[in-house]
Amino acid sequence: MDLIESIHDIPVQNPSIEDFSAADLKWIKFGTPEHHDDVALIPYARVDEFIVGECSNVECPTRFHIERGRKRSKGSLLEFKSDEYLEYRLYWCSFGPENYGEGGVILPSRRYRLNTRNRAARPQSMRGCTCHFVVKRLYARPSLALVVYNDRRHVNKSGFICHGPLDRDAIGPGAKKIPYVGNEIQQQTMSMIYLGIPEENVLEKHIEGIQRYCGSDVKVNSLASQYVHKLGMIIKRSTHELDLDDQASVRIWADRNKKSIFYYQDSSETEPFILGIQTEWQLQQMLRFGHRSLIAADSTFGIKRLKYPLCTLLVFDSRQHALPVAWIITPSVAKPDISKWMKALLARVRAVDPAWKVNGFLIDDAAAETDPIRETFSCPILFSVWRVRRSWLRHIVKNCRNIEVQREIFKRLGEIVYSIWGGVNPFVVLEKFTQDFVDQTDFMQYFTATWVPKIASGAIEAYHVKLKVKLFDDSHLGALRRVDWLVHKLTTELHSSYWLDRYADESDSFQTVKEEYINSTSWHRALQIPDMDVTLDNDNNLFAKIVSQNDRNRMHLVWNPGSEFAFCDCEWSLRGNLCKHVIKVNMICENLRGYQSSMSFQSYQEILMSMFKKPPDDSLELDLSIAWSHQIHDQIQKLVELNRSTDIGTVVNNLPLKWGDKKNRTALGRPATMGPSLARTSPSKNINVRKKSRKRKRLSRLR
Repeated sequence: MDLIESIHDIPVQNPSIEDFSAADLKWIKFGTPEHHDDVALIPYARVDEFIVGECSNVECPTRFHIERGRKRSKGSLLEFKSDEYLEYRLYWCSFGPENYGEGGVILPSRRYRLNTRNRAARPQSMRGCTCHFVVKRLYARPSLALVVYNDRRHVNKSGFICHGPLDRDAIGPGAKKIPYVGNEIQQQTMSMIYLGIPEENVLEKHIEGIQRYCGSDVKVNSLASQYVHKLGMIIKRSTHELDLDDQASVRIWADRNKKSIFYYQDSSETEPFILGIQTEWQLQQMLRFGHRSLIAADSTFGIKRLKYPLCTLLVFDSRQHALPVAWIITPSVAKPDISKWMKALLARVRAVDPAWKVNGFLIDDAAAETDPIRETFSCPILFSVWRVRRSWLRHIVKNCRNIEVQREIFKRLGEIVYSIWGGVNPFVVLEKFTQDFVDQTDFMQYFTATWVPKIASGAIEAYHVKLKVKLFDDSHLGALRRVDWLVHKLTTELHSSYWLDRYADESDSFQTVKEEYINSTSWHRALQIPDMDVTLDNDNNLFAKIVSQNDRNRMHLVWNPGSEFAFCDCEWSLRGNLCKHVIKVNMICENLRGYQSSMSFQSYQEILMSMFKKPPDDSLELDLSIAWSHQIHDQIQKLVELNRSTDIGTVVNNLPLKWGDKKNRTALGRPATMGPSLARTSPSKNINVRKKSRKRKRLSRLR
């Protein structure tokens, strides 16, 4: 790195993120060849944000205190250098500079032992940390600050890490007995408290977590008990009303939780209220499960009951369960407002992973604006069949009293949707439908007004139901009409619930929570129904009978089996939901002849046929179509194999990419081909062997 001797040659850096650290700045060597430092020039107004960012170091979380400071008044110097200071402050990590541990010493300049209870992350834990930096407010340019980082490592004089999660020795009096509470343990404890788990069980799991960092001890158990009790009291006494005025309360919350907000716009005469919430954990789930996958929007929740409707963006985890990765609270559905928060969300995700991309965006409102989605995410837009199905079924049950009429209307509505992929003009089917059921005035009035102008899945249902249970159980004192109450519920109880579900599933702990999480969707509940409990109508394929799992003497009747618009007479289905009986019957029907293929399969078939019909003279289009077909085929094959396998280890071992030694990486790392005969032989390996043997023969002949 080149050495800069003039401060005027140092560029001013102003990172776009709110709280930034040393990792976000480009450090420059400033000084002379004999003595130089790593410096960066930033606006003086952003010094506090730099300090906050440095305190949030994941490996060594800490706080910085002012070890030494000096100040000059403007005009006190007649002659000055370009790097002279108007204000000078030396910031030191609060785990230093003294070392109060075994063999540690106090600085000779100290006349007394400092009270570190309000400084360091753990009381009385000065470890001799050498990390410190200087902030100079320039005399000639008061709006700028020169940051001089003397030592960026959080180590002691011996060069060992002296605090934080990476510190295994924890030097200091009684430090080994003070349990380390990391983010994961803290979030686990908070989630259990929010979900109402008894304090004894919370304490047991909390102690198990901290014992990974320190051994079992009476002192550890006592401190852990105090921590859990205090945390429980804080959560119990917390309230959503930070101010009597709802707007002011939300403003205070937003100011305190800036890291959990990706977009915030306060309401005014010209601008609507927009609040986009995404915690750090939600961001990680979006990066993990949203990349090259689907994102779904549940955008119509609380239109009638909440002050502002809630829009939730969902991704699907490894079990195909819906996870909320962002909440947007706003009354506006205008294109400019949607573009604002969508672009802000995408910018936040790509700041972590620039290659992050979505394969498809699933919407649930036929009247939703799709242009902002296309402009922001540049991906195909799909429509949720579950939302259509649920809306139609609920209105049919509400407006039509005759059960036979309900079944027939729902079946005919399914035919309208199927006609889109069946090559039949949907308007012809629609016209016949309106003529046949003209006497059902209530439903037809709703259908023609809401859906006719617009006609040109179970995981989402599970999230929708869970959201209702969490939010609509606390309607006292008009809380539903306050935005701060909604924000409080989302970021505490609902967030904790999903965090604990994922943690239980991945860590194989909390078996009760894990079982409830796995069986939270109708799809997984349908897998528990034996095939022998399902009886099909083999004559006309009109209905199917299925034995109730709760009462073996009761039978449920599923009409129009094999279709997404199958109709069941169970209570859950009559509410407009997709029940386990319909899913189980459709699972059996998909492998039988005489039943119509699903809409997703018909859509996939249409895509393949459109690729196949590409003109043969356009070689580029043809090659691209074949490549897409092979990619889709491989993905579906892997999903089927993963779904049917009982041991995921066998699936992993059969993946095409297998690393061997350095010489054979080219041959072993080559992807498997479609044909089985090519997979058995390895011609490339034989060719390499022949070339080597021929080369040896030539060398022998030369001798």
